[in-house]
Amino acid sequence: MANIKTFMKAGHPPTLFASFLYFDFCFAVWVLNGAMAPFITKTYGLSKEQAAFMISLPTLAGALMRFPLGVMSQYIGRKNAALVEMSCIMMAMAYGYFRVHSYDGVLAMGVLLGIAGASFGVALALGSGWFPPESKGLAMGIAGAGNSGTAIATFFAPQLAKAYGWQTVYGFAGLMMMLPFFVMLFLAKEPPDREEGHSFLDHIRCLWQPDGWMFNAVYIITFGGFLGLATYLPTFFHDQFGIDQSEAKYYTTFAVLMGSGVRVVGGWLADKLGGIVAVSVVFMGIIGAFLATSAAPSLGITVGLLVCCFAALGLGNGALFQLVPLRWPATAAVAGSMIGEIGALGGAILPNVLAYSKQHSGSYAGGFIAFAGLATLILIALRIVQRFWIGKWIAPGGRALVSTPYGQVPAGYTAGAGMPDPV
Repeated sequence: MANIKTFMKAGHPPTLFASFLYFDFCFAVWVLNGAMAPFITKTYGLSKEQAAFMISLPTLAGALMRFPLGVMSQYIGRKNAALVEMSCIMMAMAYGYFRVHSYDGVLAMGVLLGIAGASFGVALALGSGWFPPESKGLAMGIAGAGNSGTAIATFFAPQLAKAYGWQTVYGFAGLMMMLPFFVMLFLAKEPPDREEGHSFLDHIRCLWQPDGWMFNAVYIITFGGFLGLATYLPTFFHDQFGIDQSEAKYYTTFAVLMGSGVRVVGGWLADKLGGIVAVSVVFMGIIGAFLATSAAPSLGITVGLLVCCFAALGLGNGALFQLVPLRWPATAAVAGSMIGEIGALGGAILPNVLAYSKQHSGSYAGGFIAFAGLATLILIALRIVQRFWIGKWIAPGGRALVSTPYGQVPAGYTAGAGMPDPV
């Protein structure tokens, strides 16, 4: 990536690092139940559908909590919102360590794990808030690479669960959250792009703007696919190939790290080529990778194809969020939280679709094919609606239309809402 020094000088690197670390550790906590699913399933003798529901519950809870946290950040600041959230997570981990001793308790803990999943919009908007429009894709990609926390959970949680018991992992996680908490407290600075004096309706206007719902659909595929696969892979490898959970973590961790690392590349490519071009190309890769995985004949080929799936999904995550602050320059945290909230539902859908396919057909192939079909429909819709965006709030291909000093809203934008809806 050319001229990284110029990029760093354009923003505030300590805040970007604090945002990455905050998102990374929150993401690790969010997917703990998925990482420990084989142990929890064995403890309570769960069916495949019970296990899939347990895995997807934190995703659902986190999705529902994202938008409220994003709105709160507009009032108390993104840094303060992050600190409040991490405090709540540490208390939730204490509950998990001391009080969870049944399947119902695990489900209750799944709801509490959702607190960690709410971090998305706040983390990305905080990390990118100091950077100009033409660099926001890369900044958001770096902050968003914190979804590598999934790899931390899938690698360390099974090992700790095997050695000390899976309930103890909640206690370890609570202690580890102190690191990003204090980094955020002492290093991060609230960006200057937050505007005061807007009404509640101004902050939530993205909820009923059509552009936001197109972004939601895209993110159901990219982030939903990433999260759904990451949480379900330990179960998939165990059921499909009879791999022990301690061995499955290596395959899962490798695939997840690939998807997390290339998110930065996706944001950078979107800055250079345009978010629309980047997302369109990536979607073709996602569709092909999922279809190929549905017919993979062996473990080695399956792992290779899943790595390709994660790479394509990670690139898509980074590319899409280059567009968000261009569309909603003054309320990126709220818009990002809304998109993250709806998009994360894809992470809850995919494990259940895969489990349903396996339960009723004896194969996971139908689940992969169904998700590829949904991605195809969304790509077609994106190519149609993006024609109305060119010249309104993006340049051809999805590049930044204008460059402005930090904290200022480009001419032609409505403060707090972005551009008017295309007509």
